[in-house]
Amino acid sequence: MKKIILLLLISFSATTFAQKNYYTKKGVVAKGYDVVAYFENEAKQGNKEIATEYDGVKFYFSSQENLNLFKKNPVKYIPQYGGFCAYAMGVKGSKVPINPETFEIRDGKLYLFYNKGSTNTLSLWTEEGAEQLKKKADKNWKRIIEK
Repeated sequence: MKKIILLLLISFSATTFAQKNYYTKKGVVAKGYDVVAYFENEAKQGNKEIATEYDGVKFYFSSQENLNLFKKNPVKYIPQYGGFCAYAMGVKGSKVPINPETFEIRDGKLYLFYNKGSTNTLSLWTEEGAEQLKKKADKNWKRIIEK
């Protein structure tokens, strides 16, 4: 019985740790948007019936084909910085929520951004120098996940 409880605690801790490294809503990455569809330049809401779990979090897809593509190479489709706002990660190293319809594919990677009211961080990312901000965000993210 003690072994079962210990295994459950270890499993729960690993899942909780993984979820801290992803921006999720109800345990789902990208607010349930299809991370593969972004690579077709589309922000598409996923379907909870077409889903998988990877690295302790859920991903929804708009089609079985996209789910299959994800399963073949999940690392390719996972949003950078765990799906937190790329601009905020670059500027302050902050974990800021995103608007799943505001995204960029840069060098084969998915970046998501905060966009509400008059603040569109994708525009700021571009205007202020995406390449420099990306370098800063990479360093900030590495520091965060190593904690």
